[in-house]
Amino acid sequence: MKFQREATPSLNAFTGYGAGYVMVNNRRIERSVIVLPDRIISDWAATTFEALGPGHLAALAELGCEVVLLGTGGQLRFPPPEIIRPIVQSRVGFEVMDVPAACRTYNILLSEGRKVAAALLLG
Repeated sequence: MKFQREATPSLNAFTGYGAGYVMVNNRRIERSVIVLPDRIISDWAATTFEALGPGHLAALAELGCEVVLLGTGGQLRFPPPEIIRPIVQSRVGFEVMDVPAACRTYNILLSEGRKVAAALLLG
């Protein structure tokens, strides 16, 4: 699916997504990634849902965002409580959804000027 871009050109926005990839500012990304308005973290150590651990989510809490969206692939899957505990305890807004929903929600929050991060598991 492709999006029409309405966000500020200097900010990172999702311009498309499909099975196993997302596009940020028309750049295709095929591995797990964290997208913030002002930067992209392409070396996120969480490569798959099964590899997700508490440390991965604790690192997300330290990004200085109001809201963190966790995209769990093509399907919505909730991590066990012990894995999400660090980010929940940090009092950062946290939502779990599939990757397409995370991309759409990120773009909406970005257009509202919110400090948002999308952490997407594409593997």
